[in-house]
Amino acid sequence: MSHPLYVAFIWHQHQPLYKSPGKGMAASSSQQYRLPWVRLHGTKDYLDLVLILEKYPKLHQTVNLVPSLILQLEDYIAGTAFDPYLKASLTPTEQLTHEQKEFIIQHFFDANHHTLIDPHPRYAELYFQRQEKGAAWCLANWDLAEYGDLLAWHNLAWIDPLFWDDPEIAAWLKQGRNFTLSDRQRIYSKQRDILSRIIPQHRKMQASGQLEVTTTPYTHPILPLLADTNSGRVAVPNMTLPEHRFQWAEDIPRHLHKAWELYKERFGQEPRGLWPSEQSVSPAILPYIVKQGFNWICSDEAVLGWTLKHFFHRDGAGNVQEPELLYKPYRLTTPAGDLAIVFRDHRLSDLIGFTYSAMPAKQAAADLVGHLQAIARKQRERPSEQPWLVTIALDGENCWEFYPQDGKPFLETLYQTLSNEPNIKLVTVSEFLEKFPATTTIPGEQLHSGSWVDGSFTTWIGDPAKNRAWDYLTQAREMLASHPEATEENNPEAWEALYAAEGSDWFWWFGEGHSSNHDAIFDQLFREHLCGIYQALNEPIPPYLRQAVEVHEARADHSPESFIHPIIDGRGDEQDWNKAGRIEIGGARGTMHVSSAIQRLWYGVDHLNFYLRLDFKSGIKPGQDLPTELNLLWFYPDRTMHNSPIPLAEVPDIAPLNYLYHHHLEINLLTHSIQFREAGEHYQWHPRSSRAQVALETCLELAIPWADLQVPPDYPLRLVLVLADEGCYKKYLPENALIPIEVP
Repeated sequence: MSHPLYVAFIWHQHQPLYKSPGKGMAASSSQQYRLPWVRLHGTKDYLDLVLILEKYPKLHQTVNLVPSLILQLEDYIAGTAFDPYLKASLTPTEQLTHEQKEFIIQHFFDANHHTLIDPHPRYAELYFQRQEKGAAWCLANWDLAEYGDLLAWHNLAWIDPLFWDDPEIAAWLKQGRNFTLSDRQRIYSKQRDILSRIIPQHRKMQASGQLEVTTTPYTHPILPLLADTNSGRVAVPNMTLPEHRFQWAEDIPRHLHKAWELYKERFGQEPRGLWPSEQSVSPAILPYIVKQGFNWICSDEAVLGWTLKHFFHRDGAGNVQEPELLYKPYRLTTPAGDLAIVFRDHRLSDLIGFTYSAMPAKQAAADLVGHLQAIARKQRERPSEQPWLVTIALDGENCWEFYPQDGKPFLETLYQTLSNEPNIKLVTVSEFLEKFPATTTIPGEQLHSGSWVDGSFTTWIGDPAKNRAWDYLTQAREMLASHPEATEENNPEAWEALYAAEGSDWFWWFGEGHSSNHDAIFDQLFREHLCGIYQALNEPIPPYLRQAVEVHEARADHSPESFIHPIIDGRGDEQDWNKAGRIEIGGARGTMHVSSAIQRLWYGVDHLNFYLRLDFKSGIKPGQDLPTELNLLWFYPDRTMHNSPIPLAEVPDIAPLNYLYHHHLEINLLTHSIQFREAGEHYQWHPRSSRAQVALETCLELAIPWADLQVPPDYPLRLVLVLADEGCYKKYLPENALIPIEVP
């Protein structure tokens, strides 16, 4: 029997709880918010995503709306939410304090400048003044007009291009400068108008059958860790755990019930699907999900791989080699009943989330459709009664900041192409399950305990700072338990503070792995919620909650935090590289720092390229202060292939310089020309073509396509950099190490 290829897109819409604890999350009085991202993402990302989809009625999708996001949106719609950015925006410029002016100069450019700032000439003018002349210069030289324009543009730029045909918004975009307080007040009013349409539009499209709206546990907690923090050791047996074991499985049904009830109030029906926070699952949480009434959940292919003890290999094009295992729903059996689960294709999801923003819209859409067509061909080659379901599930908000026009050209091109593709059918998860119930069973106790991040929980536990936060949470939870008289009915403040503190986002930002300009604020919010528990119980607040969980300072060496897509122009744009890995060379590291002309090395990847950047000391010139040749040599551990020694004279016989390498890229730092070679038999090097990009102005930037290296996805390789003059070795970096690279 021939089936089309069914595809389920699931967009996950979530923002952390930015509200300072007060009278509970659902309170209607004025609410103090620490950060503006619910308001700004609300005007840019949630409504337009479904409005674009609505133009293509044949295409059905699923959108997940986290309860804590909905409640924060409702605060802004009601006009009761105020964040420092909004307060400054609505302050007459002549009344701005010195501290507010410093805050505005520092934070009102918090946006991807390529897509949200550069397209607007006045905003770009102010941004480049700040970048080139510095914040102190702006503070000393800007007039009130500069502040007024920056306050307006910070809010205008986050309004989605889909709404630019609104006459008022179009007039502001055309106006460009000399914005008044009245203009800024009207912009804020327009933001609230857009926010007010989000939930009704989702409800309308769910009623029409084009959309399925799902929910998440109330404040986005990692349910398996609420059940037992020891579940972190399932994927990482030697994980260092918090001193105090957190075991409060009774909080799981509370989060699920509150999400269920809130959903029913907003959408007039019961939810069918649950997006477990961070796609994190474990056997312990399944009965609670079944008992609450949910029909299905979703997780990541890594969790399925661990569960089946099967690693999903991909071919050279990045397509799964065992598609029949991944592209189908499974039935989880539990003592409380059965539950369906779907597992997302991690790579296809990441392509949208991290890679396609760097490609032209038509090329990106064609690439994704091409992958789906390849999967459809494989399905036809292996016919069965049960059709395949490809699940593409990802964050539905943050990635669009990196796309031109907020992703509108990409989505419209993609949706138009899919509407005309007869062999691919977009469905909601529930409509697929109703037609084709899961036929393959996984015993609930066999399900792996893990998340979308490497099939583990290391993003939220195991690091010293993360563990410290868990210990603080455990002690606060035990304090609440010691007050059985404090129920949700008579002391809602204590319970709302607990739910907020149990959210996943605080642990995401603590410790190694992720960092932002707002780490200290997340730290403060977490401790404020914990303090709220003690305050509501009239208990003394532990002194340790008055101090930060960790020291928040600029870190030196660190691994890549996310995919990057730098523009290779030799200028080292700070936003392009802020998620890259970093190695200090010219600092107090080893013995090279005394004479090194290179101060810092940055590296990162996306699905298209490996990226490298070298920062030089000021005034350094190749050929005078720096050797003229830079050699990149790639080492492939545990792989059988031809390898050759470094093709330079006078190379010391020490590791890693005496290793054998497979690929070699030589860059002439004077002419910026490149030569690419591949190792052959008998320690020979053979020329190969390369599409590597090189640029050198204030720094050196490189992009080397994975196609040059011809390595499969999910493969580890290592890199060393060697400086030379006229083919004669001078020095190498990083010292005593190889740069670790993971092919996406």
